[in-house]
Amino acid sequence: MSAPQRHTLVQRALGGHAALGLLASALIYIIALTGSIIVIHDRWQRWEEPSVAESAVLSPAAAQAAMTAVVAGEAGKPPTTHLYIRMPTPDLPRAVVTTDHAAWYVDGAGRIVAPEAHSWTEFLIGLHEYLHLPTTWGMILVGALGVALAALVVTGVLAHPRIVRDAFLLRTRHDPPIARADWHNRLGVWTLPFALAVTLTGAFIGLGSVGVSALARGYTGGDLEKVYAPVFGDEPPPEAARGPLPNVAAALHAVHTRVPQASPTYVIVHDPGTRGQHVQVIAEHPRRLIYGETYRFDGAGRWHGPVGLSDGALGQQAAASAYNLHFGNYAGLPVEIAYILLGLALCIVTATGTTLWLGKRRRRGHGSDRLEASWTVIVWGTPLGLILTYWLRATVGPQAQLVAGFWLFLAALLLAAGARSALITALRLRTVTVGALGVTAFSHAAASYPGPTENLALDAAILAMAGLIWAVGRRSSAAAPAAGAERARMAAAQH
Repeated sequence: MSAPQRHTLVQRALGGHAALGLLASALIYIIALTGSIIVIHDRWQRWEEPSVAESAVLSPAAAQAAMTAVVAGEAGKPPTTHLYIRMPTPDLPRAVVTTDHAAWYVDGAGRIVAPEAHSWTEFLIGLHEYLHLPTTWGMILVGALGVALAALVVTGVLAHPRIVRDAFLLRTRHDPPIARADWHNRLGVWTLPFALAVTLTGAFIGLGSVGVSALARGYTGGDLEKVYAPVFGDEPPPEAARGPLPNVAAALHAVHTRVPQASPTYVIVHDPGTRGQHVQVIAEHPRRLIYGETYRFDGAGRWHGPVGLSDGALGQQAAASAYNLHFGNYAGLPVEIAYILLGLALCIVTATGTTLWLGKRRRRGHGSDRLEASWTVIVWGTPLGLILTYWLRATVGPQAQLVAGFWLFLAALLLAAGARSALITALRLRTVTVGALGVTAFSHAAASYPGPTENLALDAAILAMAGLIWAVGRRSSAAAPAAGAERARMAAAQH
């Protein structure tokens, strides 16, 4: 092979290596951004559907009535295998009954009031949890990216011995690359405990299904339920013969009486209307990291005891704590706000880290306008795509194809970055994103007024975020020419 051919081959290999690295960074950034948003997914669901009637309490009798009404409304359809009653909470004061066929909001008396249709919120959750891939493969990929991010965080700290000592050194008025490097290093230190907590628990959740499948194949003949049983409890054998609906009211009364400090969040009815049906009530325990304890009942509502997530083996309690530790669903709004801010900081670390890497490649003679424009699309096109999917849902309705809309929009921007990279600049995409955030906040507030105060607070937060991005971007844009002029002045002085 001649030297020019070898040189061309090496260039292509380096370009392919960089593209793969950029793809991994892009997926990590998307996961970090959507994870920051869905910390308050219940509040977003309420924000997305502001006109639904709300009720702070669903009594045991009303829960029984809601189950009966929903099952009666599905007469003629195949029997549902699972029925879920989501109890009202302060974050989402709405009760929801879900079957294999549909989900319905019910009022405080258990009457059906509207179909549940928070498709945009579900779109965000799916993007974070499995990147809209087939669920198992998507969760494996997300789990693997969590491991990769944890490794990057740890090795990044170890590779910079002074990074902890300089934790509060910020040269924000210097040359943008220097300021960017300082923000990357400082936020990397400040978010280290949070990053390790969310990445490792995310890897546990995402890769857990792989381990369970391997254990099932090796020890239980492929029966997944037998593997999960020691942690989350086993289930009685099904019996398909038809029977009356279970006594959910009795089960909820038993939880209120036996565990008065616990707050029921879900009622799960397995195989409703059959002889083998049974009921589980999941209830939160105050000042505990576990997502809740599961209390078991038979079809008549007779107490069969807890699974042990609150006081069982340490492994059970650890497994039940991973979810809240990852998603920040504990200790209320202050922790949720902290998770959002730390998650956004992790987004900045990811964005600046890749930008610094691309800048280093350019200084070494391997720069690529297309790669840099593509990364700009990921950083600013992703939030813009999320906003546009909300507008797609708001104008077309919950049946809108949000997944296709988001990925097609992102793909179109990436194609533009490849074809006309000069047109894709951070300033342009950032400006459009800021404008879209502002329009969304004002229009939603106007359309839903006088809705719940919490919805208006979210609109105000969106507007504040738009203002912050605009202010930081303006300062960064102003610093770049000044830094360039300073470099020119110093160069002239040296000559």
